[in-house]
Amino acid sequence: MRLEHVAIWTERLEALKDFYVKYFDGVPNEKYINNKKQFQSYFLTFQSGARLELMQMVGVPANKNDRVVAQHQGIIHLAFGVNTMTEVDEKAKELAHAGFPILSGPRKTGDGYYEFETLDPDNNRLEVTTLFTA
Repeated sequence: MRLEHVAIWTERLEALKDFYVKYFDGVPNEKYINNKKQFQSYFLTFQSGARLELMQMVGVPANKNDRVVAQHQGIIHLAFGVNTMTEVDEKAKELAHAGFPILSGPRKTGDGYYEFETLDPDNNRLEVTTLFTA
């Protein structure tokens, strides 16, 4: 069994799609529009085959969790894997240069990863990670 996709509600559908296309090489499908429900979405497919569904619909309330500072139960981040520690460092520099905050790292974790944390344009937490060898 495999995880098919993860979905995110947003009020800025195009900006979020453009972020994942530009910085994480997501390949979007053609925008789906359901005028009756005032719903729009994109599926972005990544190299691994994993997909991210970005959705926008009138009337969906804002998330009241503080996803930037505090941690809450439930899904807390998406992780993107790269092959080397150098790629982690390069992606951190690229995103920082583009104005996205680096919340932690790059750093080695106690469970064998080298990673950093950042935020997408909607303040969803992201990790970019790779396994490291001592």
